[in-house]
Parts: sequence; structure tokens; C-alpha cells
Amino acid sequence: MQTKVLCISNGHGEDQVAVRILEHLRHYPLTLSALPIVGLGEAYEKLGIPVLGPTKVLPSGGFVYMDSKELLKDLQGGLGGLTVQQWKTIKTWQKTGDFILAVGDIVVQLFAWASGLPYAFVATAKSDYYLGGKPTVFDPWDRWLMNSGKCRGVFIRDQITTTHLKEKKIERAYYLGNPMMDGLEPKGFNFETLGIPQGDRVGLILPGSRPPEAYRNLQLLLNQLVQLGGQTPSKLHYLCALAGALEDEELAQLDWRFTPTAIGGYLEKGSLIVRLVRGLFADALKRADFAIAMAGTATEQCVGMGKPIFSFAGEGPQFTYAFAEAQTRLLGPSIFLCQNSEELKHKLWTTLENPEKLALFRDNGLERMGIAGASQRIAAQIFQLATENSRQPN
Repeated sequence: MQTKVLCISNGHGEDQVAVRILEHLRHYPLTLSALPIVGLGEAYEKLGIPVLGPTKVLPSGGFVYMDSKELLKDLQGGLGGLTVQQWKTIKTWQKTGDFILAVGDIVVQLFAWASGLPYAFVATAKSDYYLGGKPTVFDPWDRWLMNSGKCRGVFIRDQITTTHLKEKKIERAYYLGNPMMDGLEPKGFNFETLGIPQGDRVGLILPGSRPPEAYRNLQLLLNQLVQLGGQTPSKLHYLCALAGALEDEELAQLDWRFTPTAIGGYLEKGSLIVRLVRGLFADALKRADFAIAMAGTATEQCVGMGKPIFSFAGEGPQFTYAFAEAQTRLLGPSIFLCQNSEELKHKLWTTLENPEKLALFRDNGLERMGIAGASQRIAAQIFQLATENSRQPN
């Protein structure tokens, strides 16, 4: 009988990390299922992983920790009842299940620990870079759970945090790379077909993935481009990588002229053109020289690929000033948090006209985000942990 593994995650980015690991776990003799406790779990469904229990989109989109008002909105939107039903789902699955893979923060680790089953924890949310490299961002209760008898392995997102956890006697802490850097292989799209010649500079616009916030972010970023006008280095083009949840009908409501195409579309205002692409994030990332971003995971991936990032704070619930400021601590010298278009213009000019900085961005990206292949390495170790700790047949 195959070992049964349940993956629990709590957020869009966490789902993406989980799916990258599950893509490799599918090749092992395991029975896989998932319980996304935030959102609908579309990423699991696309992979063909059965989604258990109830799912629901709540007002905060999973960012209740950013603002207590968002927690209140989620409670009014049914968070309490949803959590109870999800816990019942775990307890029902636990009767015949073997092992839990928890991807996210302390919430999913608590679910895994409370199930009574052995589990592994992929910690996506915390890094000692948030503290300037000082140990350790993980609280005592985090570390208590990591050292509990049921926790078989903790997979950390960077080496410095792992080293600090080892110093705190978390012997089962591992650093095998960051799964966020996987799945970024370009499809080979030729951007010359969109009127972007080889050799010209490209700025990548990243408004985030969650509506309605992403539409507000996109409008703010477009306003910054208007303020920049022609006062940027020559031969500069703008691409915008659109998440699948962003719809043409809403893009047409922006105060730019929107023209849809088979792969995305165009936004135009005066002489400014922003070319929109869907499903081509990896290609756009490879082609871009820099990004102007109000995003979470996508920004981290840009940094990992050695690109400089210019960001602005928004209204939230995700990309608030607090989130943006924390992101600069996490990602270091590759990201510039701008207050206005004048600051953006100055930092953009000085960065693009200083080729020596490119090596800094590449080295920083490697240090903060690691190399590709982490998902496969983590999956191999999780399979070993799951089969070693699975229930023995009667």
C-alpha cells in the first residue's frame, strides 16, 4: 500500500512552492492530496492533485497578519467556520493518512503538529535577512514545534537562517535551496514580434496577482511611467507580466487605452506603450533588464535572477508600506523602495548607467534566493522521511 501524504499550505505563493515540490513527489510511489487553507487551490487542481475539504477566497487573500482590519473582514467573511471545517477534514484524513507536508508559516505547522502524524515543514515566510542577518527570526514557539517529536524535517529558504537554527539546536533544519527559483525556464518567445528589438532595454511591470489589489497597483505603476515620460535612458520598452486572475474587462477600465491580443494586449497613453503578456513570465523575466514591481513572489524571483527592482508601496492588503519595507530587508541591495516618481527616475538612471552594479545584483540574488533545483532535492528527502515514518501495516 502506498504511503499517503497530505500537503497543507496557506497562501498563493505557498501553493506555488508546494506544487513545485509535489511535481517531483508525483514520481514516487505516494498517494498525494492537498488542503489549501487560503484560497481555492487552483495550482493543485492544475497539477491534478486532489483538493480535500472546503476552500474559500477571503477578503484579505491570506494577509491577515498585515492589518488587524483584514482579520476582522476575514472573520466576517466566514474564517472561523472555514477553519473548523478544515480541521475536521484533517482529522478525518488522519485516520488513514501517513504523513503531512506543511508549506507556509506557523499556522500550517500547528495544523500538522496537532494532527498527531509525522510531518515535514517547508518554511516560506521567515528569514534572518529580515533582521539584517542577526539570529533568529523564528520565535521560541516556532522552534519548539520544529524540535517536537512529530517534526521530521524543516526546510529553510536560505543558508544564513539555517545556520542560525542549527546554532539553536534545531538539528532537523535543512537548506536545499529555494523552490521559488524553480519553474522559471523560458519558452523561447521572441519579443521582436512585439516590436522590442534585441539590445534595447526592457522594464518589467509586476502589479501582483490578486485582484482587486493588482488592478490598483497596475494603475499606480502606470501613473509612475507617465511621470517618467521620456526622461529615461533611450531605447527603453515596458513589458507587463499578467497573472491569470487579471481579466480584460477590468484592464479596459484603466485610464489607458487597452487593446487585447491573443497573448495579452497593449496599454497605451500618448507615446507610451506597455506590452502585456500572459503565461510568459519566465520569458519576460529573462528579457527584462529591471522590474518596477508591487508583487511578492515574482519580485523575489526577479532578484534571484539578478535583476534590480524598483518598488512602491500601495494600499494593500498585501503590498502595503510595511510589506514593501520588509521586502527590502529580505532582498537587500537589489531592491529600491521609491517614494515618488522623482526618486524612481534618479535611482533608475543611476542604476542602468552603472554596469558595475550588475555583478552586485547577480551575487546578491544568488545569496538570497539560491540556485534552481531545490524542489527536486526537497522532494527526494521528503519521500525518504515519509516512507521511513509511515504507518506499518497490521
